[in-house]
Formats: sequence, structure tokens, C-alpha cells
Amino acid sequence: MVEIGMDAPLFTLKNQDEQDISLAELRGNWVVLYFYPRDNTSGCTKEACDFTERLPDFQEMDAVVLGVSPDSPASHRRFIEKHGLKVTLLSDPEKEVLKAYGAWGEKKNYGKVYEGVIRSTFIIDPDGRVAARWKNVRVRTKRKGEEVKHADLVKAELERLREEEG
Repeated sequence: MVEIGMDAPLFTLKNQDEQDISLAELRGNWVVLYFYPRDNTSGCTKEACDFTERLPDFQEMDAVVLGVSPDSPASHRRFIEKHGLKVTLLSDPEKEVLKAYGAWGEKKNYGKVYEGVIRSTFIIDPDGRVAARWKNVRVRTKRKGEEVKHADLVKAELERLREEEG
């Protein structure tokens, strides 16, 4: 299990354009790493659109936003084109990175137990350490009658971490 303060597990995965993206090469930047089950599903589409909408805010804070799922680079390309996404999507078909971050495991749905992606998000600091994490993410939640987007919660936490940093 990846905990706050730990070194983030390193990885290199293919993005939607079949280019290698390496966490080690992103040192010096903040990284928002979110794991999601599947391209073009309702919740995953909302999450990707929400992160795309907030991308300029993350970029202003020197943060790179990466989404990871077991889908292929070709599936990611179609997903990006269909919804006008601006975030980078990474392909983890072997589920090695998903497992390293604890984002793959046992799930239950209507009493059925199966293995799948556990929607999770991590903020990795410029030194490569995990600064924040969310497990069993809900893409949208209600607070005091208002809908709150997970991407907004991540943005607020990154702002707080950067302020703390000085």
C-alpha cells in the first residue's frame, strides 16, 4: 500500500500517442496521478472531463495530470478525441502500476466479488514522494446540497500543499 510520505513507485507507461511517459523524468514537477477503470464509461468520462476543465489551474501550479487505466493507447486516443480531453492518459494493460499503487484489487458490486480498478488519486511532490492520496474515489459527491467534483478537491489539496511548501 502506498502511503503519504513514501517514495512514489516509479513507472514508465505508453501514453495515447504510444510515447513512453516516465515518472522519474517528471521529477521537479508536481504530479496528479489518477487511476480509473475504463475509457468511455460514465464516471470515467466525467472524471476525465473534470480534470481537463481544471488542467490550466494544475498547469499554473507546475503540475502534470496523468490518468491511468488498463485500456490500450488506441482506446485512449479514441476517448480523448470523442470528448476533447486535454489530460495525458497512460496504458497499463499488465496492471503492474495499478497494483503498485494499490489501485487494483477486490471489488464488490451487487454482491458479486471480482477484481478491478479501485478508483484512486495521488499527488506526488517534486521530490517524488506521495503528498496526498484518495482511495475509492467518487467522481462527484454532494456536500450541503451542492455537487462537488473530485478534480476540485484535488486542486484545493494541491494548492494547500504548495502553500505549505513555502
